[in-house]
Amino acid sequence: MSERAHRGTIFVEDAELLSQQEFPGRQFVIRLRAPKCAAAATPGSFAHLTVDPQIPMRRPLSIQRVDAKAGWVEILYKIVGPGLEALSKRPVGSAISVMGPIGNGFMPSPERPRTLLVGGGVGIPPMVFLAESLKERTDAEWKPLVLMGSEIPFPFPTRPSTILVPGIPDGVIACMPLLDGWNVPSRLATLAGFPGCFDGYITDLAAAWLSSLDERALAEVEMFACGPTPMLQATARVARRFGVPCQVSLEEFMACAVGGCAGCAVPVVTDAGLAMKRVCVDGPVFDANAVYPPAA
Repeated sequence: MSERAHRGTIFVEDAELLSQQEFPGRQFVIRLRAPKCAAAATPGSFAHLTVDPQIPMRRPLSIQRVDAKAGWVEILYKIVGPGLEALSKRPVGSAISVMGPIGNGFMPSPERPRTLLVGGGVGIPPMVFLAESLKERTDAEWKPLVLMGSEIPFPFPTRPSTILVPGIPDGVIACMPLLDGWNVPSRLATLAGFPGCFDGYITDLAAAWLSSLDERALAEVEMFACGPTPMLQATARVARRFGVPCQVSLEEFMACAVGGCAGCAVPVVTDAGLAMKRVCVDGPVFDANAVYPPAA
């Protein structure tokens, strides 16, 4: 990506806070009227929000859903410091400055329509966005399966799925109702013992499902993941084990979010060798093997 390729594609607008819903674990889902961001966002892109007029630094937050026609953007966040604590106290109707959408999103290949989406914690939003996008695409017979993991209560009410998923271990039936309503199968994993969830890491659940597929089905699989670094590293290993391509969305601290400060740069393997790439505008989505190469 060139130094200026992202210019003209990132908008700054004063959004209106339409709703703010709290979930256990200090998690919130907010909806903002931000029509420019909504019209241009793609699964995997994010927004940079001013959380409070008295706090100068913005916060980068993944986009969970958009409605380009209605002009709204939905974002999930978890309070991890005073900035997001301040955002959680903003009343409905507040004006919030939104810079976005930012970054290169996921690029599913129609040649591999059996998509496996893996989201952990605050890495769940891009998977929901990608699942909704695939549901609406007509360039292939897309078959998304969404796996989500959390060690705190999920940021949505859970219930048993109405969709049978061959290859998923018996008893693993908890789902995200929104996805179930879209006829997109989903399953949940946790070490916290939540009912109906896989008892273990989300990557182990992904491996269990992949191991149920024959060679022909595996040739149709592509993985997509977002979550904490250890989860992404494990996802890359699972993808290599089964010989399927994988794209990961990285989570990094960042200041400007538009490529100027390079504070979010990470080492990435390229054809020319190891290079430092900015997560904000060169990513946040990268090939898993490029950021988590196999051990020598």
